[in-house]
Amino acid sequence: MDPSLVAQFWTLAVLLALTPGADWAYVITAGLRARSFAPTLLGMLSAYAVLVAAVAVGVGALVTRYPLVLTVLTLGGAAYLIWLGMNALVRRAEPVGPHGEPIAGSATAQFLRGAGVSGFNPKGLLLLLALLPQFTSPVGMPAAAQMLVLGALHLVDCAVIYSLVAVLARRILRTRPRALAVVAKVSGAAMVLIGTALLVERFLQG
Repeated sequence: MDPSLVAQFWTLAVLLALTPGADWAYVITAGLRARSFAPTLLGMLSAYAVLVAAVAVGVGALVTRYPLVLTVLTLGGAAYLIWLGMNALVRRAEPVGPHGEPIAGSATAQFLRGAGVSGFNPKGLLLLLALLPQFTSPVGMPAAAQMLVLGALHLVDCAVIYSLVAVLARRILRTRPRALAVVAKVSGAAMVLIGTALLVERFLQG
């Protein structure tokens, strides 16, 4: 594998994992309302592992073979990020707190809900499809193996960052709900910037 491509992917993957979206929203809920956020986190990571495997063994190869598919996916993912970011910037942030009943008491139910959030998250699906094939090298390991390695890096990033988000939500947002408004605006700006960067990069390459 090309170390420079791995470093570029890792940097982008960290930035994407740091960008709040559907995953962040649910992991914050788990941090605030569940006795343990571990089942939720494991469910989310399992869903992404399945998506990474699917991309590596089939869908990713199709994208690599047909550059136009990659372009369409990249543009779609970038547009979706910008749309999410703009909505976050213009929407009034509502405070998050431990209101109502705790989320499902069963660890299995929490696992399945976490898997559903990530598995059906359009942002995650589009970005994995668009990004993994871009950072493979034509020499060395097979493209599928490279995508599995890159996907594993992404899973590690998500595990660390989402764990921190859940812990911080439990310790900070419960006592300082106004902090959520700042998080919402910063996340919106970050999504717009990342989406714009993807668009610019794709047009420059074209």
